[in-house]
Amino acid sequence: MIQRKHPLKFLLGAIILPVTISLAFSACKTQQENIKKPNLLIIIADQWRGQALQFLNQEPVWTPTLDSFSKHSLVLDNFISSYPVCSPARTMLMTGQYSFTNHVYGNCNSTDAPYNMEMATDAICWSDILKKNGYSLGYIGKWHMDSPHSPYIPTSNNDGNVKWNDWTPPNRRHGFDYWYAYGTYDIHLRPMYWSTNAGRMDFHYVDEWEPKHDVDKAIEYLENKDGKSRDNEKPFGLVVSMNPPHTGYKQVPKKYIDMYKNIPIESLVKDPNIPPAGTPMGDAYRRDIKFYYSCITGDDDQIGRLMGELKRKGLDDNTIVLFIADHGDCLGKHEQITKNNLYEESLRVPFMLYWKGHITPGIDSKCLMSYPDIYPTLLDLMGLKKDIPSVVQGRSWASYLRNGKGAYPTLQYFMGNIHAADSTSGFRGVRTAQYKLVYQKAEKTDSIEKFLYDIKVDRFELHNLYGTKPQLTDSLRTQLVGWLQKTKDPFLRFFL
Repeated sequence: MIQRKHPLKFLLGAIILPVTISLAFSACKTQQENIKKPNLLIIIADQWRGQALQFLNQEPVWTPTLDSFSKHSLVLDNFISSYPVCSPARTMLMTGQYSFTNHVYGNCNSTDAPYNMEMATDAICWSDILKKNGYSLGYIGKWHMDSPHSPYIPTSNNDGNVKWNDWTPPNRRHGFDYWYAYGTYDIHLRPMYWSTNAGRMDFHYVDEWEPKHDVDKAIEYLENKDGKSRDNEKPFGLVVSMNPPHTGYKQVPKKYIDMYKNIPIESLVKDPNIPPAGTPMGDAYRRDIKFYYSCITGDDDQIGRLMGELKRKGLDDNTIVLFIADHGDCLGKHEQITKNNLYEESLRVPFMLYWKGHITPGIDSKCLMSYPDIYPTLLDLMGLKKDIPSVVQGRSWASYLRNGKGAYPTLQYFMGNIHAADSTSGFRGVRTAQYKLVYQKAEKTDSIEKFLYDIKVDRFELHNLYGTKPQLTDSLRTQLVGWLQKTKDPFLRFFL
């Protein structure tokens, strides 16, 4: 005889069981979401050109840490700085907007301060989004997105006619609750910092090479003894911003200089776009190149320490790591002393992205991401696509970066050398994986210089092809004009 269940008991079971399962599933899902929230580590170097990575076999520089890192990360070896100078590049990174939208189209210094050349207090940075989503945030090293204001702080780079350095007050730190940073300062062997609770005049100096000290503080942040640096219950976002290999090349520990001291200088100056010895820029290149490489090798060594600590603490499995630079450095190539020019040594920068199990490693030459794309791409990877503000001009390429499948960007736009008092000055350009078209306003007239380079065949940009490929030029020019219109760039007047 089959026994029937009591109808009330059956009804209660039908109700209670799904609710119980639903609640359990919801709790489990919440726990999984908290566990899976990735940490973020951004390492940004200043003035490190993209060609100066040993594994690319383009320059005779030693970068053993990044050589190893490249085997486990995605390398975009055609990544460029969309404006190859400090403040504009860094502000694009933080805001996801191009320079005429975020209003930082020149370096933050006292000359440009009257034009409000600094990142806006009310800008919505990716760090603000992470903060709202429960992240603990830390910033270590160079910031350089605030204009200095009188009375100027008494540091060496505020002694001249142009002032550079200043304190970043808490309301302008965009969610970074741990702060160990400075505006901009180039005495690398005796750096200066403001700590989290320091007032404007309470900066301090450290008798240590800056990248080493930066990494010391980053390791402290990861260790988080006594919970002083961050909330251990929350995922973290940390930026480590190293100033070298920025100018001040000789400000580097002797052990790194010694690694290059026995290398004949002429073996380091074989590229055909290096001016000959006996010329001002040729001599400058020969004077600085060993020290520049020494800084890079030193940075690489410190990055190795930081990555080692990340692994030792078991954080490398669930931490997105991005290594980039704000711009490159010509060091005299093309008669250009540093950056802020249209050449590849100024524009190209490293881009290496690691996230174990989520990013397919490899070297990709066809994906032409731009600086404003970093913001939405990172947030998308971190599961926060819905939180990307509509004011962000960059586009997320997270789907492509995960596995190399689907759509990817094939054009990059860039600008530079713009004077605050003349927003139509400088250069504007568009770049594909093979060609680069650039228009540059002459310094003292409204005349426009025009450049077209085949950067795949003519890697050292020795042959200006402008005028020889009219169909290609017209196509790229149309794309560039569309970008100028979209970004409301005053340079557009030269095309109307």
